[in-house]
Amino acid sequence: MAEPVLIWGAGAIGGILGAYWARAGVHVLMVDIVPDHVTACATAGLSIEGPVEEFVQVVPCVTPDKLEGTYSRIVLAVKAQATSAALSQLAPHLAEDGFVLSAQNGLNEHVIAQHVGTERTMGAFVNYGADWLGPGRILFGNRGAVVVGEIDGTTRTRTTEMHGLLQIFEPEAVLTPDIWAYLWGKLGYGAMLFATALTPDSMTRNFADPARGPALIGLAREVMRIAVAEGVDPKPFNGFEPAAFLPGASDDGAHQSLADLATFNSKTAKTHTGIYRDLAVRKRKTEVDPQVGAVAAIARKHGIETPLLDRLVILIHDIEEGRREMSVDTFHELTKVLK
Repeated sequence: MAEPVLIWGAGAIGGILGAYWARAGVHVLMVDIVPDHVTACATAGLSIEGPVEEFVQVVPCVTPDKLEGTYSRIVLAVKAQATSAALSQLAPHLAEDGFVLSAQNGLNEHVIAQHVGTERTMGAFVNYGADWLGPGRILFGNRGAVVVGEIDGTTRTRTTEMHGLLQIFEPEAVLTPDIWAYLWGKLGYGAMLFATALTPDSMTRNFADPARGPALIGLAREVMRIAVAEGVDPKPFNGFEPAAFLPGASDDGAHQSLADLATFNSKTAKTHTGIYRDLAVRKRKTEVDPQVGAVAAIARKHGIETPLLDRLVILIHDIEEGRREMSVDTFHELTKVLK
């Protein structure tokens, strides 16, 4: 039997990949820290629910303390803030000729490379909609862009093989020589998604509200300015058009991108972001620091001011720590920054 693909983190992203690969006959082993979820996946099976497709698939799954052996292919699918801790646990299980692929939000490839080396790090961009509903249950709300590529811009045998695996799940998956372009595009979109989580409203309602448009556009413009300073040319996906938010771009293009994002998100069963679920449902810390905060830190290295991103981080922390409620008024604390 072929060596399994090890998926570290069996939640919304990793769980769906594991279920699809296992159903296709790929040898998969998942690792997760929630014992009840581990047991459900390995016994009764992982239930993929929602409008895209529904099925139940048994997927071998263990807790980190039960994992044995080494693996050449490890997909890391944990929250960004858990990256370093997960890497410390998985490093002994990474084969000498192996690699870690980041199926996460943010620029975690940098963190992974610091732990295991640049040569053993691969990047991926995922934008499909999914939520962990409970032990053994994941909502697959909508299909979205999936991209994979080496962080040094090369294409190797392993890159092509991982692209083939991702096509099992998403036939339109892209193999790119410029993964950073997609990751920075997602950071621009992601900043706006964090802003939508300041309210209890759906993503679509946020993107469609003209009063919220200026702050959403301002956030994306701050991120795109930083991307340009980093020498990155962000790529479009699923309604997000980076060129519309680049320095000198017209307001018309930015408003059209917001309208396209409202349309894209109106077609999913995942009406709210994972950020919203962290705040309102799971009552836990979000990824705001390793995503939005990390981008603002890069901006400071270039001497770029980021008043909207900085305020967004503060507002998310306020909600996390109970100082503010999720509301339209909280959202418009961002709008005030523009005045």
